[in-house]
This record gives sequence, structure tokens and C-alpha cells, in this order.
Amino acid sequence: MSKRYLAVGIFIIAGVILFALGIFLVGSRHQAFSRHVLLYTEFADLDGIAKGSKVQVAGMDAGQVAKIDVPDSPSGHFRVQMKVDESLHGLVRADSVVTVDTEGVVGDTFLTIHSGSPNAVIAQPNSVLQSKPAVSMSDLLTHGLGIMNDADATIKQVGGKLNVALDGVNGAVGNANDLLVGLKEGRGPAGMLLRDEKMAGQIRETMSNVQATTSNLNQASGRVNSIVADVQQRQLPQKLDDTMTQVHSATARADATIQQVQQSLTQALGPDVNGVTAGQNINEALTNINVATGNMAEDTEALKHNFFFKGFFNHRGYFTLSSLSPLEYRRSKLFGSTQSPRAWLQADTLFQHGPHGTEELSADGKHMIDAAVASLGDSIFTHPVVIEGYSDASASADALSWSYARAQLVRSYLAARYPFTAKNLGVMPLSTTPPPGLGHDQWSGVCILVAGKK
Repeated sequence: MSKRYLAVGIFIIAGVILFALGIFLVGSRHQAFSRHVLLYTEFADLDGIAKGSKVQVAGMDAGQVAKIDVPDSPSGHFRVQMKVDESLHGLVRADSVVTVDTEGVVGDTFLTIHSGSPNAVIAQPNSVLQSKPAVSMSDLLTHGLGIMNDADATIKQVGGKLNVALDGVNGAVGNANDLLVGLKEGRGPAGMLLRDEKMAGQIRETMSNVQATTSNLNQASGRVNSIVADVQQRQLPQKLDDTMTQVHSATARADATIQQVQQSLTQALGPDVNGVTAGQNINEALTNINVATGNMAEDTEALKHNFFFKGFFNHRGYFTLSSLSPLEYRRSKLFGSTQSPRAWLQADTLFQHGPHGTEELSADGKHMIDAAVASLGDSIFTHPVVIEGYSDASASADALSWSYARAQLVRSYLAARYPFTAKNLGVMPLSTTPPPGLGHDQWSGVCILVAGKK
């Protein structure tokens, strides 16, 4: 009987331990045991943000939305309370801006706090950050339709003016033709002058007296004749007429094309047999896809942090740098391996002061990066690459901010100069302390790591 009691007691104790471990893991997943800083921002339109939505700082998971205060009037703004991990508080400055972003086209909606300038002061707890409203798909469609309507009106106006100009040219040609016919028939003073033989004789006599005077103008007349001949040879009137015909034809085709586009947009955006518009159908479909994608992401993330599968995923390398804190990064066997190739670059040669007090890559620093890429070999383009940023600033918040800015400068240079895949380039700000066992207790600059290569 005592053995049965012993077995039951062991079973109960094991169940309590597993239950407590599960509570700890769930709390760690939602950062319940981490120290946070409360920050606020305001939006006129939340655009899908709800309580519990994820908050990122400079691309790293930093917390979640804790509370949303609803305004009293339509002209008011939603006040959003954000819980931000205290370890990333140094990246949030007084001039940081909060935007609403989505994971891909149909992913979850979350808030991004963009890191401010290094010269700005750190945002104080309970301070209100500036926000930037998001651009919705319906606004883009409405703006595009307005542009198409304006283009249609402009083309129609140009076509009308061209038609009026052509009518004027045709009228002038007709009037000239009538004038020539009247002269031949002797109508009017000019016609009588041409048909009077006595007056013609007087004109001939006068012309004979003037011939001596006009002999000196023969050369000029020859030049004028050559110019006229050149104009006739180039067939400029015929070309002008052909050009006007082509413009009229092109205007007609453009008008027909715009009408077809308008008809297609009307059919596409109009209501269906149930009276539901295309925009409503698209919004409903995107909402369903967002919910399904979010559920799948939550299930996958929970599986990665499960007690029985966590070791397998860590061994296989299923991770994202945005979900790793600097402390977890230093403890990782993948990133702290002494067998992985590394290139250590010092800040004194790598950077120089920019015009606004910020750092930028120097010419010698770019040569150092090129030499480091050459020394790491072609495998750097087929393996994940992590740019570790380091700074020896006295304040811990400044060290974290400067190390992140330095890593981003080197990452941007590598992405622009070499054929890297964007997802294979990551950054990790480590302040002044590298992972242990690498021969550097402290560093100021960057380190380029080829992860997974031995």
C-alpha cells in the first residue's frame, strides 16, 4: 500500500512541476516576467491595432499594446498605451515616430517604434511619442481613380482644341481658293487690273525701266528661291497635315482606352448579386487571411518554445534576430561558436563624423569592409551573415543606440554593393561586450559573422 501512495505522490508532484513550468513558459512568451517601460502614442484611426498587438523597436520584438483609450468625440484620437522592454528603452528617443505596419501584405498588424537620432534624449516613461498615420488600400484606389478621371478630361480637352484648330485651317484654305477664282474671273479691283490690256502694257513699260535696278537683286532672289525650293522639297505642309491626322487618331484611341478602363473599374468595384461591393469583399477576405495567418504564426511560435521541441528548433537554427535579446544572443551556441568565421573592424578607422554629428562610413572603412568580405570567401553569400555592432559609450543606453546605428551602416553598405539576399543579412547591437570565448572582452566597432559555417 505504501508503494502505491509513493507512486501517486510522485505523479502528483511531477504534474505540479509540469504545470508550474508551463505557466513560466507562457509568461516568458508574453514577456510577463520582463521589466517594461510604459509609453503612449495617439492615432486618429487604429487600422487594425487592438489590445495585445505586438510592438517592435527598430525591427525587434519589444512588447505589446497594453491599453487603448477611446476618444469622446469623432474629432478626438485613440490613446494607445505600449509596454516596451526596458532593455530596448535606449533606442527610443524623444524624436522617435510610431507607425502602423503589417507582416507582409496580409500579415498581422503591429506598431513599430522607429529609433530616433543618437543626439536626441531618451524618451521618458509615460511620455507621448509622435505617430504617423498608415495609408490604406482603399485610399490608394480612390486616388488612382481620381488621376484617371483627370487624365480623361485633359485628353478630351486637348482633342477639342485640335478639332477647332483643324476647322480654322480648313476655313482659311477655302477662303484663299475663293479669292483666286475671283481674280481669274475679273471680279473686284485686283481682277479688273489683271484683265485690262492697256493697264498691262503700262505695267510692262514700268517693269522694263525697273529691270536695271533689280539686276543687283538677282543674287538675293536666287537665295530666296533656294530656300523656297528646300521648303517644297521637305514637304513641310504635307508633314504638318500628317502629324495633325496622327494626333487626332491618337486622341481618339486614348479616349476609347480610358472609357474601357473606366468600365472595367466600374464593373470590378461595383456590388455583386448580394449587394456587397468589391472593397467590402476584399476587406473581409484580408481579415480572414490575417486571422488564419496570425493563428498559424502563434501555433508555430508556441511549438518553438515548447519544452519538448525547444531543443530541436534551437539545434536546427529556427530563430529570428528580432526575437533574440543581446543576452540570449551571447548565450547562443550558434552565434558564439569560435569555429564560425569572423572579421573584427575597429571604429576608429571604420567611421568618421558626419555633417550633423552622426557617424558615417569613411573611405578607409569601406576598403576595410571590402577586404573583410574577400577574406571570408564566397561562402559569405550562401550563409546567414550577422553584423554585430559595438560601442564603448559610457551610458548603457547610448552604447546600445550607437552599436545598433553602426551595425545598420555596415549592413546597408553590404546590401548595396554585394549580391546578398536581404533575409540573410541581420544586425545585433551588443553595446560593448562580445560573446564569451572569442578573444575580445570588449570591442568598439563591428564584427561580421558568417553563421553556420565551420
